[in-house]
Amino acid sequence: MSKFKKDDSGLVAAIVQDAITSEVLMLGYMNDESIALTMRDNEVWFYSRSRQELWHKGATSGNTLSVVEMYKDCDADAILIKAKPAGPTCHTGNVSCFYRKIEADDLED
Repeated sequence: MSKFKKDDSGLVAAIVQDAITSEVLMLGYMNDESIALTMRDNEVWFYSRSRQELWHKGATSGNTLSVVEMYKDCDADAILIKAKPAGPTCHTGNVSCFYRKIEADDLED
């Protein structure tokens, strides 16, 4: 269906960025169906690698992501979604999933 370069599981990485602040909110994975649903609904859908099923972001929490624009990178192997979040994006309650700075001890076994 789509003209994206996908991994062996048929997935492409999708980065979500706040359309207003430009903060990177999260990384998820999409397949053809979740891309089509996202474009149709103007709300972000992913494919959950752990549950092996489609996942409408915010279906449980109400913290949906309304799509403003979508881009593919130069190699068509990643997607950037600019969205307006309805509440915190991270399941921990943080605005972004990227709130933990990498420290030297993160490199130890």
